[in-house]
Amino acid sequence: MSTIFVVDDEENIRLLISQYLQSEGYTVEAFGSVEELAKRLESGYPDMFILDIMLPGQDGLEFCRELRQRSGVPVIFISARRKALDRIKGLEIGGDDYLTKPFSLRELVARVRSVLRRTLAPSGPQNFLLAGNLKLVPGDRLVLVAGQEVVLTRKEYDLLALLIRNSQRTFNRQELLDRIWGYDYAGSQRAVDDLIKRLRRKLKESDSETNIQTIWGYGYRLDGEVEKHIY
Repeated sequence: MSTIFVVDDEENIRLLISQYLQSEGYTVEAFGSVEELAKRLESGYPDMFILDIMLPGQDGLEFCRELRQRSGVPVIFISARRKALDRIKGLEIGGDDYLTKPFSLRELVARVRSVLRRTLAPSGPQNFLLAGNLKLVPGDRLVLVAGQEVVLTRKEYDLLALLIRNSQRTFNRQELLDRIWGYDYAGSQRAVDDLIKRLRRKLKESDSETNIQTIWGYGYRLDGEVEKHIY
């Protein structure tokens, strides 16, 4: 079963969440601050973080922003902040879901299951896609360029995978928002341009031959042939 790290400075909330998740079969470790969590991360990462935003010391948003520079482990934010802008900010910096306090523990578990279904690799034979010198392995959410791994955030990977699977198809910005952020996302289409910019930079730094072309006034598409293989 999956391992989940819960980070919240309120001990009663940590305890309730931990006990409920454990009753559902998950392995859970709980922390009162990012500083406590950082020591544990030296020995390995979980399958998911459940992360409060308002924490002593470094807050949850800043931790998630830093996390996305090195890992795509999913994050569900839990917070007393109820404004739409707070939720949007959490999702834009790399959160996978956002629950406002107070919330139902049953709903939290449903969200956990939904996010893990999207993110954990399936077993059995796997496909991979080749676009020039870039290899994408969907089952492992892995991207390699000339055999070297390219570390992408979750949304960077999801965007690249969507474009590779649909090479030569042009997506407009609203389509990409709906597919990558979800249909209930209320943020600006500018988020798409920012994500494309970050993805292009990482691909360029890795010497990828993959070209994401801008279709001015409309959106984006991936140029070039894509080959599908099974191993």
